[in-house]
Amino acid sequence: MANSFLVTTAIPDPGLQLLGEAGRVTVPPEPPDYGTLAALCASGDFDVVLTQLRDVIDAPLLADARLKGVSNFAVGYNNIDVDAATRHGIVVGNTPGVLTDATADIALLLILGTARRVVEADRFVRAGKFQGWEPELLLGRDVSGAVLGLAGFGRIARATARRALGFGMEVVFSPRPPGDRPVSDEELGEFAGKVRQVPWEELVERSDFLSVHVPLNDQTRHLVDADVLRRMKPDAILINTARGPIVHEAALVEALRNGVIAGAGLDVFEDEPRLAPGLAALPNTVLLPHVGSATVPVRSEMARLSALNAVAIAEGRVPPHAVNPLALSR
Repeated sequence: MANSFLVTTAIPDPGLQLLGEAGRVTVPPEPPDYGTLAALCASGDFDVVLTQLRDVIDAPLLADARLKGVSNFAVGYNNIDVDAATRHGIVVGNTPGVLTDATADIALLLILGTARRVVEADRFVRAGKFQGWEPELLLGRDVSGAVLGLAGFGRIARATARRALGFGMEVVFSPRPPGDRPVSDEELGEFAGKVRQVPWEELVERSDFLSVHVPLNDQTRHLVDADVLRRMKPDAILINTARGPIVHEAALVEALRNGVIAGAGLDVFEDEPRLAPGLAALPNTVLLPHVGSATVPVRSEMARLSALNAVAIAEGRVPPHAVNPLALSR
């Protein structure tokens, strides 16, 4: 019997082509809701489902699923209950390492855009308000010499640090707060002597720009809450290109509205695609529609890797990027 793949949302080439060469591919006309997706996964008609971050693959769905695997079109997989998948012998694949530079570019863009009030300035010009150069028109803040605090020091954080150092920023970090083990000098590699590791509390209090780069899990959900926002500098700016629920979005709206911090640059949101009430109206924000990996080469490579993962799982092989390879033994 030929392999069969369910793709919840059409992906770029060469993803669908690779899947089509390996078996039958089904792409619903509209992304399925949870109930429909659960029914499709339980139908026995598919070997592997290729999912997006918005697709919830939780324990109840996995308990009834008749699947060999789930291939996530993302590096993160917080939308999948990996422990439950492993218990049921369902292999999970992801696409790590592909979007590091593209997402770091977006983090730096948000730093620059919030610091120099780019969105406000663009709207000002388009509204016909620009009447010529003025000494105090839309004054922003310097990036060079500012302290960039990185929450986490994984691949994307390191790529962001590399860019920030080129802009003359002072870079400090705290490794996957709170409570993770320190990063050794050997692990720092090229960054030894260039960046400084500090406790989480110091990171929050010292940063001019606090950029979030931790995975979403039970320990990091609402890591940046009202208390953390109160401990930040009043002229500090929060940047989030990781996962929306790491930031308590309602608390952030209040902090921005009341001058607790100066601004925020966000590419992710707590309840995507919905925004917390009041967030869109705040002028001291730059809000992007989760486009950290949105370049043609990156999305094509993500499609290729997710397809290769799916084909390998369908054929009973360890996929190139397995989150839970032990599931194969079950």
